[in-house]
Amino acid sequence: MDEGLGKRLFDFGVRTVKYSRMLPKTKEYQIISYQLIKSSTSSGANYEEAQGSISKPGFFNKINISLKEMRETNYWLRIIKGHL
Repeated sequence: MDEGLGKRLFDFGVRTVKYSRMLPKTKEYQIISYQLIKSSTSSGANYEEAQGSISKPGFFNKINISLKEMRETNYWLRIIKGHL
């Protein structure tokens, strides 16, 4: 499929991890940071898994999970934006 998207998702995950290091060290932000890192890196990982799918249903399942994780990432970023 699109190797450009895979690279962008990877780069986004790396940037998100680096960004999370700049967040306040309060208990609340530690939880949010953990969730943000999990969802942002999972989207790229699921996209990568989709590339190796042996069936169309398997491919679409992993792509849908990747999209779900990006939506969750967007949620955590909106939480952070609302509190900073």
